[in-house]
Amino acid sequence: MDLDRCEDRNAATPLYVTTFFIPSTKSSKIKGETTQWAAQRGPCDPRAAMLNHLQINEPARDAHLFTYRNPKTRKLVPLTRAAFLTRVNTALAAGSHSPIKGHCLRIGGVLEWLLRGLSFEVVKVMGRWASDAFIVYLRKRSAVLAPYIQASPVFVPFTQMIAMPTRIR
Repeated sequence: MDLDRCEDRNAATPLYVTTFFIPSTKSSKIKGETTQWAAQRGPCDPRAAMLNHLQINEPARDAHLFTYRNPKTRKLVPLTRAAFLTRVNTALAAGSHSPIKGHCLRIGGVLEWLLRGLSFEVVKVMGRWASDAFIVYLRKRSAVLAPYIQASPVFVPFTQMIAMPTRIR
């Protein structure tokens, strides 16, 4: 796995992003896609999680990205969707939460970023969505739309800057 660290040179404080290539995805089975992460504070830091994964499982350089050691056989096996969801749902059950289906994680991620104030277009790029289909799945629509529909919307200066001028008759 090749990890590449990039820096936003325009930021006052450097903003670092790690990129990596996924050789096959649901929507790009042959060409694959490059994706990225940025360090986060707390237990959900993707960098810390990746380093932990690599240390515990020691996958070969040419192995699947999320190869792990099967607890019964101790052999390295690629992480499947079914195995991943089983693990997630086991953790949810331990916390007295309902089980989920795989798409919930993707849609939940979209919702989280929108609730943090990111624009629909940025979220679309982050999620590698080819269309606006993710909008159909949105939950908590009123919370997502709240800043956009106020009498004094937060985004008025931005909207005025990008809006087409009105014609004067």
